Amino acid sequence: MLGSTGSDARSLGLLVAHQHERRLLTLRALLDAVRQAPAGVLPEGAAETMLRDWRLLAAADRADRAAARRVVQYPLTGSWAERCLRDLVRPGGAPRAAAALPHLSALAASAAARAGLRFTADVPYRQGVVTLPTLGGYRSARPGPREPDGGGRVRVEGEGSRLWLRLPGRTVEVRRGTDGVWRSAADGWQPLRALWTDDGRPVLVDDTDPYRDEERRSDPYGLSVAERLDGADHARWRRAWRDAQPWLRLGDGTRAREVAELLTCFVPLESPSGAQCSATLDEAFGALLSSHPVDGLKLAAALVHELQHTKLLALSRLTPLHTADATARHWAPWRPDPRPFDGLFQGAYAHLALAGFHLDVARAAAAPARRDAAWAAHCRYRQQVDAVLPQLTGSSRLTPAGRILAGAMADRHQRLKQHTPPHGQLARAAAYVETARTIWRRRWA
Repeated sequence: MLGSTGSDARSLGLLVAHQHERRLLTLRALLDAVRQAPAGVLPEGAAETMLRDWRLLAAADRADRAAARRVVQYPLTGSWAERCLRDLVRPGGAPRAAAALPHLSALAASAAARAGLRFTADVPYRQGVVTLPTLGGYRSARPGPREPDGGGRVRVEGEGSRLWLRLPGRTVEVRRGTDGVWRSAADGWQPLRALWTDDGRPVLVDDTDPYRDEERRSDPYGLSVAERLDGADHARWRRAWRDAQPWLRLGDGTRAREVAELLTCFVPLESPSGAQCSATLDEAFGALLSSHPVDGLKLAAALVHELQHTKLLALSRLTPLHTADATARHWAPWRPDPRPFDGLFQGAYAHLALAGFHLDVARAAAAPARRDAAWAAHCRYRQQVDAVLPQLTGSSRLTPAGRILAGAMADRHQRLKQHTPPHGQLARAAAYVETARTIWRRRWA
């Protein structure tokens, strides 16, 4: 199923379970790395503070495991944990790790709040901003002077469904509503809003988490995360999400099932051009970065595209798919720059899924303009995959699992070829791909 870009409940469950186990191991490795850090590497008392936060996190897990794991397994918790662990073992990375480690206090407080514990915690407060992951954040209208590295801290107290943020000069009370959203009468409080799946599971639209922009440092498109969303922004997200659902249910419903099982949050991106753009975070399983959706169909296509990357990344961490290095040497017709073998594999897998998705749209769309656009997209993605499949299936770098997956991709591509597009569509797509090949050779060969 996975090789043909499809999935079933069992395969998705296996990928999710493995990623959750990986997260727990990463957090434990981070705790051990802090406790074993040589004297002078981290600020005095860092290990004791982290151990105190760890105990609060463990208490929340004992009180209500499902509630606490909403925070522990939150995708952006992964961005933070992987970064901290990497910095702790990287030469010269300790100062950056030391500045990030206090975020565990905010994670522990959020988990305790979700579990309904009575607790106190001292969480980071930087430039007038305090963030409680999965709950929301507070931004002061008049932030104080810039804090030293590591920032300051404020006391957070919780009991049942209420929180109190003891900020300088004021106390902000936050309450959990019957819909699970944490709200406050204070102007500076920004709750995290959710979109809802058919089975009642929330998908957060996160515009507050401080670790939501980790990918920006290597983002080739220069995209940046959106700042605070207003009511009109949230209305656009809700409308596009609602309109995307019928498109995701086309065919056998695989795409809707993948969204329900794999997607935990959106991270809104700025898009100065107004075009739909999206990305995934390698270390944030379940997160999808996206500009404000143009419409439901474009959001559905972005979900199909990015969740293929999510699946393949999770599968490759469960079993290696190839032994190729990271040298960027391969032509991919969807990119102007050379790609490493892994990028070629990832791109071909995602574009194969898009070819199938747009075929379903073309066969279901009632409006002629939408139907023609879907056929054009199907042909373009189909021809792009056709151009790179020989590089994948013929590679000596594939592992046995990688050969099985690439072979299943080739079989799926052959089945797509059984559908005949309207006259001229395939020829135009083939010309598009050959033009991209010619331009690439002139620049890179």
